[in-house]
Amino acid sequence: MDYTHLGRTGLSVSRAVLGTMNFGPETSEDDSHAIMDRAHELGVNFFDTANAYGGSVGKGATEEIIGRWFARGGGRRDKTILATKVYGDMTGWPNGEKLSAYNIRQSIDASLRRLQTDHIDLYQMHHVDRDTPWDEIWQAMEIAVGQGKVLYVGSSNFAGWHIAQAQEAAEHRNFLGLVSEQSIYNLVVRDVEREVLPAAQHYGLGVIPWSPLQGGLLGGVIEKTENGSRRLSGRSAEYVDAHRDQLTAYESFAKELGHTPGELALAWLLHQPGVTAPITGPRTMEQWESAVRAVDVRLDQSALDRLDELFPGHKTSPEDYAW
Repeated sequence: MDYTHLGRTGLSVSRAVLGTMNFGPETSEDDSHAIMDRAHELGVNFFDTANAYGGSVGKGATEEIIGRWFARGGGRRDKTILATKVYGDMTGWPNGEKLSAYNIRQSIDASLRRLQTDHIDLYQMHHVDRDTPWDEIWQAMEIAVGQGKVLYVGSSNFAGWHIAQAQEAAEHRNFLGLVSEQSIYNLVVRDVEREVLPAAQHYGLGVIPWSPLQGGLLGGVIEKTENGSRRLSGRSAEYVDAHRDQLTAYESFAKELGHTPGELALAWLLHQPGVTAPITGPRTMEQWESAVRAVDVRLDQSALDRLDELFPGHKTSPEDYAW
C-alpha cells in the first residue's frame, strides 16, 4: 500500500479510502467487519463514514457497525484513521442538524458513543451551512480539538470560495482550519477542476474524491448491461444511451491497458494533482479487492492524454471560461 500525507498535515493515510456508506443497508454487519479486517490486511488505514449513514437500517447504524468492530479489539481502532461527518438531520427536532455550535457539540458526542471511541481523527462538515457564521463554527471545533475529541477538521461538498472563506476565518483565529475537502470527482464529473482543486491546493487541503466510478458508470457498465449482470433505469440509462460510444471506447481502452474499467478510473484519480485518495464504498469483498488494486496501477502520459480525450476536463479559473 502507498501512503501520503493528508493535505499539509503530518498525518499519513493510505491512498485508498474505505467508504462505509453501504454498511448496514446493503452490506451485512458480518460482511462489513470482514471488509474492514481485509482493509487492514492490505495496509489501508483510512476509513470514511458519516453520522447520517445507515439508510433503511436507520441513521447512525453505520457508525454503530464500525463501533462494534472497534470493540472487538486487536488494535483495530489504533490502526485506523477514522473520518466521520456532521450536518444531516439526526433528530427531526430543531438544532439537530447543520453546523451550529450546539449541533456540533451534540453530534460529536453522539458519534463517539456510536463508534465506541474517544476521538475522531478527521471530523468533516458534510455540507456548507450558510446560516451559521464561521466564528461560531470554528469556536465549536476549537473546543472539540482542545478536549481531544477531534484531531483534524475537513469539509465536504464545498465550493472553492467556501474553502477560502473558511480558511481566512480560521487563520484570523490562529486555528489550523480545514485539512481536507471531499468532493464528487471522476472522469465524467470534473467540475472541481475549475476552482475547488486550485483552492484546495492553495490552502493545503488534501482532496478526497467521492463517487469515483460515477455510480458504476465507469465500472464497466456497457459490458455488464450486455451480459445481463446489470440493469439500468432512470438517469443512468439515459446517460448510457447518450454516451454509449464514449463509454464503449473507455472500456476498450481499459482492456487494452490490461485493467478493469473501475481500476482505471480510480488510478486516473490517483494521478491528479492534489488528490489524496479516492473513496470506494464497496458492497462486497470482490469490489473492495478490485478498488485497492488501483493503487498499484501506473499510467504514463500517453494514457492520461487518451483519457482526457475521452473525458475532457477543465482548466482552472478564469481560463476555463475566459480564454
